Amino acid sequence: MEKFSINEFLSYPLLTLGSGNQFQVIELLGIILVVFVAFIVLFLIKRAIYSSKRLDEGKKYSLNNLTKYSVYVIAFAICLNLLGFQLKFVLAGSAALLVGIGLGLQNLFADFVSGIILLLDSSIKVNDVIDVDGLVCKVEEINLRTTLVLTRDDKYILLPNKIITQNKLINWTHNRSISRFEVSVGVDYSSDIEKVNQLLLQSCKETPGIAEMPEPFVRFKDFGNSSLDFTVYFWCDNVFRVENIKSDIRKRINRLFNENNIIIPFPQRVLHIQNQGE
Repeated sequence: MEKFSINEFLSYPLLTLGSGNQFQVIELLGIILVVFVAFIVLFLIKRAIYSSKRLDEGKKYSLNNLTKYSVYVIAFAICLNLLGFQLKFVLAGSAALLVGIGLGLQNLFADFVSGIILLLDSSIKVNDVIDVDGLVCKVEEINLRTTLVLTRDDKYILLPNKIITQNKLINWTHNRSISRFEVSVGVDYSSDIEKVNQLLLQSCKETPGIAEMPEPFVRFKDFGNSSLDFTVYFWCDNVFRVENIKSDIRKRINRLFNENNIIIPFPQRVLHIQNQGE
């Protein structure tokens, strides 16, 4: 029985490509090795990144994703080279095709470029609370083409990355997790201003979830058409669910005003009717 040597085994053709090149066992083993090494490298890099105490969670996520995509591209290029494809010839031959595809898929490429910018820039990170054209949401995942966000209605939305980079955006948690909010109310002109100020501050102190420092404060904003207008300002670290906290504050304001005979007036209009003789 004829025996194969190791060299004969490694050079054994598994598949003949259209150009006449043969796909041999050694090339298959090389591709398997490249994939295996890529997964090992990604595992070690991810472990090193997430064990670091100098980076926050958002930066760890962005750095890990960028590393992952880079390793994928390098591994893919090495596999093409093992198959006998010269990358410079592949790129040169497909240049015209890429231009045509680029014109047709420019929006898709814009999303990819925006995704790279978001991952590199770190101005928006995972768990950030953002406001995109009036849509308040929390960032769950940042991918190359889309960003997965969770709205206050507990709905998941995939936003194309170019919407985030090209539109006006508010990042409520960019520098710190605590932000300032406000609740406004109008009272009758006969109300005791100092008493109103005291009750508004009390409503904040009784509401769970409001930061003790900085302390809440009240502004007498304006003399309205039918009311004296006040606004109470407070700080909160639960930015994403702050509307629930605002609701609790309004409930307490209504209760405290009723207990202390502070009236929230209805809008008033005075109509003058003139009788005209025939």
